[in-house]
Amino acid sequence: MMRTVFFKKALAVAASAVLASAFLTVKADEGMWLPSLISQRIGDMQAKGFRLSAEDIYSINQASLKDAVVLFGGGCTGELISSEGLLLTNHHCGYAQIQKHSSVEHDYLKDGFWAMDRSEELPNPGLEVWFLDRMEDVTGAVLDGYEPGMTEQQRDSVVRTNSEAIAGKAEKDGTGLRADVESLYYGNQYFLFVYRVFKDVRLVGAPPSSIGKFGGDTDNWMWPRHTGDFSIFRIYADKDNNPAEYSEDNVPYIPKKYFKISLGGVSEGDFTFIYGFPGRTQEYIVSEAVRYISEISDPHKIALRTLRLDIQDRYMSASQAVRIQYSSKNAAVSNSWKKWQGEMRGIRKMNTVETKKENERLFEEWAAGSEYSGIVGRLDSLYRLMEPYAFAADYYNETARAIELTSFAAEYARRLEKAAGVSSPDEATQARESAKRLAAAFYKDYYMPIDKESFIALMDMFDRNIPSGFKPEYFTESMGRYGSAEAWADSLFGNSVFSDSSALTKTVAAACADGVGTDITLLTDDPAVEFGNEFRKWYMEGIRSVVQRLGSEITLLYRDYMKGQMEFNKDRALYPDANLTLRVAYGSVQGYSPADGTYYLPMSTIEGIMQKDNPDIFDYNIPQRLRDIYAEKDYGEWTVTDASGRLTVPVCFIATNHTSGGNSGSPVINADGDLIGINFDRVWEGTMSDIVFDPDLCRNISLDIRYVLFIIDKVAGAGHLIDEMTFTD
Repeated sequence: MMRTVFFKKALAVAASAVLASAFLTVKADEGMWLPSLISQRIGDMQAKGFRLSAEDIYSINQASLKDAVVLFGGGCTGELISSEGLLLTNHHCGYAQIQKHSSVEHDYLKDGFWAMDRSEELPNPGLEVWFLDRMEDVTGAVLDGYEPGMTEQQRDSVVRTNSEAIAGKAEKDGTGLRADVESLYYGNQYFLFVYRVFKDVRLVGAPPSSIGKFGGDTDNWMWPRHTGDFSIFRIYADKDNNPAEYSEDNVPYIPKKYFKISLGGVSEGDFTFIYGFPGRTQEYIVSEAVRYISEISDPHKIALRTLRLDIQDRYMSASQAVRIQYSSKNAAVSNSWKKWQGEMRGIRKMNTVETKKENERLFEEWAAGSEYSGIVGRLDSLYRLMEPYAFAADYYNETARAIELTSFAAEYARRLEKAAGVSSPDEATQARESAKRLAAAFYKDYYMPIDKESFIALMDMFDRNIPSGFKPEYFTESMGRYGSAEAWADSLFGNSVFSDSSALTKTVAAACADGVGTDITLLTDDPAVEFGNEFRKWYMEGIRSVVQRLGSEITLLYRDYMKGQMEFNKDRALYPDANLTLRVAYGSVQGYSPADGTYYLPMSTIEGIMQKDNPDIFDYNIPQRLRDIYAEKDYGEWTVTDASGRLTVPVCFIATNHTSGGNSGSPVINADGDLIGINFDRVWEGTMSDIVFDPDLCRNISLDIRYVLFIIDKVAGAGHLIDEMTFTD
């Protein structure tokens, strides 16, 4: 037994040594680094201009920059900018909250919103922000009990049991704590992340969409950019500064750390770093996986979303009410649609598939006769087996699941079925109330003509592109019965009780008359519910199960492949893939050349806004107030002088920081640790950086903090917010 324990400890030490050595070098500004290990990168950061220490970035003994950064809403980043809990993030990150508070009478999307005192700040039930309290390597503890020769299922059981125990113990250490154990390097290392979660987060300010979404989908992912993509919230806590549910008695949170704001601006070549929660990257996947993404998955998903966007845009342009209802949905559909186009082009332009194949050939030569021999070939075989199922899964997510009515109907019916299946009146009431809230949110932002046209277009594409052997029997029978997707849509939308909210309310009221033993046959037999349930059954039983089985085999092989790569590439830093945990990325302000004869400067100004301004185009119709300020050159203290001597206002800048989706809203920080901008996008030519990073093309786009302050002060007249902030320079 002692020998086994010694073996496991030695294995963990050896693995940690290999992983630590992997942090020593990296090409250009690529990389998303763990803050707790930033001491292994600090020398390179300081050589490039950084003037603080590793302890300033991440510390568990004193307040550090990590304590001013939050995971916002589960998918973005935010940063604290005052001692009174004031928080900055992107406009698109706060968009759902802004929309929920909007109506035709109070159109905060169109007109913006500014709380002129604390009493006007708007609560957002369900919105949370997470501060990272600490992180630590728990690889040894997670693998405690693992014995050589165990099956993969046995190993998974050990990992799961230990991880739950480690996280559970950590959550007992304080108020409002949540903990997760995350796998890094495909299971070669495990880290514990402990968060402090605040649930009372109120909307303080947001510019009108004509500023916050200036340029709309046309400018999305593009450079030069002139989008004022920011919104402002405030975190509230109880009287003891602890996390608490919303209450009128709560007070503004006093953070351990908040960012001072630099007014010194940026110049090409300046050091920058980003602190945030990048969502998901796949830097180490093999060539066969990249081929599927760039040659099959992305092109088909782009085509499907193009159909949906065309339909939505047509109706949104004809009605203000529909535009409000579908603004958030349209932005969500469009964001990935455009990103996939840039990703696909970038992968092809960099010849990524062939480059990876050559690297894999060299790896196989090196691995011959070792435990890593043949791994690439086995991965290729599994990916080829996976491909038709992955394709069907892509189509399910982009077609059947994209039909709003049927997805809502199936989920609503499931909640009422839960109510019918419980014996407790209280539990039944809770389940019905849950369904009622779901319906209220759904119908508030639903417009059936859009959904019905989308149904027809998407079902036609499903019929055309999914092989006969993979189509659900339900789909084949329905298309045979109705003869066309259009006739099917007429029947489904015409006969479903879910098409009319008042009809649904009456049906449910009749079905729930007895309180507990609810008879909801009328709902479960509804054509919309049937569609949602049948497609889900096909996906879960025939597609997802295979994808999961093959995916598990692929992930298992990647664990060995990743370990082999770290031995094979000892002179290269192999940072862990992003997984929505806190990371540091650093680089510099730098332009780029997307094509022969073209060079993009790294900064944009208010002149670019005025050049794009067009009252006849919704996405470019800026507020009259901004036009007046520009005409009078009334920029106040936010005026800068450009290289030509012109008075202007800076708007955005680009840099070489390696970012991903969850970095939206991340603080962009200068060499002294002060806030200079808010990250919000990447350039279109570099969106393949989730898979392969090109130092010549990959640029993150940030909002210059001086433009944020200019909008708050000169456009919104909310100078009281600026009074809370602390400035340098």
